[in-house]
Order: sequence, then structure tokens, then C-alpha cells
Amino acid sequence: MDTQTRHALKEDKFAQAAASSASWVGEHRGSVLKWVVIAGVALVVVIGALIFWNVERGAAAGALGAALDVYNAPLNQPGAPAEPGFYNSAAERSKAANEKFVAVENQYGWLPAGAKAHYFAGITYQELGQPASAEKELKTAADAWDKNLANLGKMALAGLYHQTGRDNQAIDLYNAVAAKPSTTVGTQVAQLALADLYVAEGKLDLAHGIWAKIKDADKDGMAGQVATQKLAGK
Repeated sequence: MDTQTRHALKEDKFAQAAASSASWVGEHRGSVLKWVVIAGVALVVVIGALIFWNVERGAAAGALGAALDVYNAPLNQPGAPAEPGFYNSAAERSKAANEKFVAVENQYGWLPAGAKAHYFAGITYQELGQPASAEKELKTAADAWDKNLANLGKMALAGLYHQTGRDNQAIDLYNAVAAKPSTTVGTQVAQLALADLYVAEGKLDLAHGIWAKIKDADKDGMAGQVATQKLAGK
């Protein structure tokens, strides 16, 4: 079969397929139009959702940033004239920041910024001497899907447990973070915190064991230097 004949046959098959498709569309015009409308509506919904997500995400990030600005605001110096944007005490600043963090989590809890707000709300509740509220917020942060946030939440929660006489729970959290570290909290950071807890309990042999392990594993790093100083009693 020559090239020209094959080309003609291909064109004929294409024409037959096109005619068949056109015939099917004609017979099912209503269904086709319905499908096109549904697909168009779905596309509009998806685009709208993406736009809404981006707008809300930006608003949430801005609200969290404003709350952090309050949390990091300077304090008025004793005897000096009060300045705008300054706070008279750390407690006053923590209270103002806490209110903003809680507002962010309430409004944007389904967004990353809202999840982070739980952590900072827990920290500020702790600073304000409200352990029950702090624990609730920090547990939410510790359960976050974001491993970096979750580990920060676990470390803060472990500190709270230690302060409230629940050392066994604190130890479990420190070990959990050490076993699954993240960018925000490395294995040796969690181990150093655990060693400090053992020191507070008077279990110096356990603390020394941890420091020795860190010293060997991180000879030239910051954690290794801290462990070396701890072993030397400095």
C-alpha cells in the first residue's frame, strides 16, 4: 500500500470518527450541555476557593504578625516617661498579646497562622499564671500536622508539666521530640532539656549520661559545648 493510499484511509477513518462523535453529541445534547455547565461551575468554585484561601491566608498572617509585634513590644523603663506602643510590665504585655493570639486562633484556626496562634496563646497563658488554659492551647499546638510547630508545642508543654509536678509526662514528651526531631527542635536540644529536668529531680547520674552522649555525638557543635560545660560543673 503506497503512502498516498494510507494517508487517504487515515483521513477517512478520522472523518468517520468525527461524524460518529458529532452524531452522539447531537443525540445527547442535553447531557453534554449539563456536563459542560457543571464543569464550568466547578471550575469557578475551585478558582473562587483558591482566591478566598489566598486572601484569608494573607489576612491571618497579618493578624498573627500584629500579635507578635505586641508580644515583642518594648517595656517602659522605671521612672522614664511612658512611650506609645510600650508596656508598663511584662504581664501587661503578655495579656495584650494573649488577647490577640486568641482572636487569631478563633478567626483563622483552620489556617497555618491560626495553628501557630495556639502555641503563642499557650505561652502567654503560662506567663500569666494560667496553667489550665496554657495546657489546652499547647496540647493543640503539640498535635499540629506541622512537625516544626508540633515539636515546639511539645517542648513548651513538657516545661509546663515539669512546673506543675508531672515530670513523667514531661519526660515522655522530651523523649518523643528527641526521637523525631524537626528544624525547630533538634534531638540534642530535647535531650539537654531532659537532662536539666533530671538535675532538678536530683538524678545527676541520668543527667551525666545524657551530657556524655551529647558530647560524643556533637563534639564541635553548640550542644556538645553545652554538654561539656555541664560535665565540667560550669
